Amino acid sequence: MTKTTLLPLLASGEFRSGQELAAALGVSRTAVWKQLNKLAGLGLEIESVKGRGYRIPGGIDLLDAAAVRAALAPDAASLLSRLELLESVDSTNAQALRRIEQGVGAGYVCSAEQQSAGRGRRGRSWVSPFARNLYVSLAWQYQQGAGALEGLSLAVGVAVARALAACRLPAVQLKWPNDVLAGGAKLGGVLLEMTGDAAGACQVVVGVGLNVAMPAAAAGGIDQAWTDIRTFSGGEYPGRNALLGALLNELLPLLASFEQTGFAPWREAWEALDAHAGRPVVLHSGERQLAGTARGVDDRGALQLETAAGGVQAVFGGEISLREAP
Repeated sequence: MTKTTLLPLLASGEFRSGQELAAALGVSRTAVWKQLNKLAGLGLEIESVKGRGYRIPGGIDLLDAAAVRAALAPDAASLLSRLELLESVDSTNAQALRRIEQGVGAGYVCSAEQQSAGRGRRGRSWVSPFARNLYVSLAWQYQQGAGALEGLSLAVGVAVARALAACRLPAVQLKWPNDVLAGGAKLGGVLLEMTGDAAGACQVVVGVGLNVAMPAAAAGGIDQAWTDIRTFSGGEYPGRNALLGALLNELLPLLASFEQTGFAPWREAWEALDAHAGRPVVLHSGERQLAGTARGVDDRGALQLETAAGGVQAVFGGEISLREAP
């Protein structure tokens, strides 16, 4: 019996007796009790009340393929070749890269309830509690190599912002080159990984992580100010399936057209969301630091950094971190 066999029976947040759960699953009450202990091991709160049974306080919002597909617009649905929803995975990006090795084509999408080794940029781990946030990766194929993908991570940030707006959530901002911010705190991030020929035919995995309802107990490993959709929306937000559908409605058409359009059509929209426009910043790359004033980005997605010398320097992404100057 997998964890998600039992979870749908408790997803509503209502009490279910041990006998009722056992009958629904066709197992013994002892087997149900063992599974409940495993659920607690996922970080889920399982409340037990004698005479009433078990429940997950507040319920839990599980991913559902039918619900995600129902949220898709026709153009996005036509671009989706495969939707894989997993209970647990090391990383959705890693899973997408494995699927590419197995021959999966453009339009593959992977999401999971939990990541055991989720990762962000610069080798950082991505905190991934069970069924509380969104972790999604999309695979696409391109013919012109890495050069044709400049600025893609920034365009993805714009697409994420548009998806959240389509869900009638408050406006967010973007931090160059890969972060989504709400109220100055990190709400989500983007991680791109490429395989294949850097100068020719290649495959790209676009990973997006969004904090939806992050338990405070799970966030101890986050080393920066963070927020989640539940907090910045004031508690009024759509379920994770609707959010995932909205993301795919923006991301799939973006990936399908980006090789032809490049970043230039996305530049103005990105700059309108730039959290550090006209502000003093410091760029960190290893032990090297570079200070200046952020002046937007160019048509390739490079940060335009005005330095103390008065010139403007184009800085591309990679292993670089941007912070607001003290």
